Amino acid sequence: MASSLLLLLDDITSVLDDVATMTKVAAKKTAGVLGDDLALNAKQVSGVHPDHELAVVWAVARGSLFNKLVLIPAAIAISSLAPALIPWLLIAGGSFLCFEGVEKILHSLLHRGTAALTQASAAEASPGTTREAARIRGAVRTDFILSAEIVVITLGVVADHPLGTQVGVLAAIGLAMTVGVYGVVAGIVKLDDVGAWLVSSGSWRGQLLGRGILLAMPWLMRALSVGGTAAMFLVGGGIVSHELTWVHHLLEEGQHALLPMVGEGPLASTAGLFLEAGVGLAVGGAMLAAVALARRVATAFRGRGR
Repeated sequence: MASSLLLLLDDITSVLDDVATMTKVAAKKTAGVLGDDLALNAKQVSGVHPDHELAVVWAVARGSLFNKLVLIPAAIAISSLAPALIPWLLIAGGSFLCFEGVEKILHSLLHRGTAALTQASAAEASPGTTREAARIRGAVRTDFILSAEIVVITLGVVADHPLGTQVGVLAAIGLAMTVGVYGVVAGIVKLDDVGAWLVSSGSWRGQLLGRGILLAMPWLMRALSVGGTAAMFLVGGGIVSHELTWVHHLLEEGQHALLPMVGEGPLASTAGLFLEAGVGLAVGGAMLAAVALARRVATAFRGRGR
């Protein structure tokens, strides 16, 4: 009996060691997606009434946890039963991100004149309004795609390990990513409150730092907004180019053709990112055109039906 218990404890320790080791490896593999996830979610929360920011972040974080509770078992099941579906699901998710990115750019361009009015009305919004509910739904929907990529990347790292290790690593990565991303997002959106508190403090150093934070906040939120939209194209274009072999080869040839101009090193990597973003922009534009055409056809059929 004692020997059986010791063997069980030894097995549990071995599994936990494997989980810890593979979690570190998976964390490195998914670090890039984590940065994109942070930029996108901080952008989604920007513009919310200050009193409601943490409530919105918490609502999106709960949605993110639910996404992972759905995705982790689904990914393990698909990996076991129909692994060929995973690349196509990733392509669909990446394409949708690109579509949303193009839609946001067009919305910004077409409604530039009313941007200030829109921001003012957003600042007056209350937690129960349709606007904030739409923000939360949009952020959770975007998180679903990024979470799916994180889950699939992690699953690829632990694919050759036992089921217990796979579940443990996926759960650890999912929880760590959710807490990390939304903890940082909560900190970012409340920086202005920290700045105001420092300004009201008696210390001249605190007042100086507080004013600096308040002056920097609009620029930070604008940068996160631009970065979040760019991340949609980078992540979406990256997924499509990595999963479609012919697109991947085409990008490699394009990057190779640019080498004489940019040389080896950081510029070559930057050129690769621009090419992936270009793929994302092209995919998003094509999807937007297809959706617009489908809507016109549907409207025409409805008109004939009357």
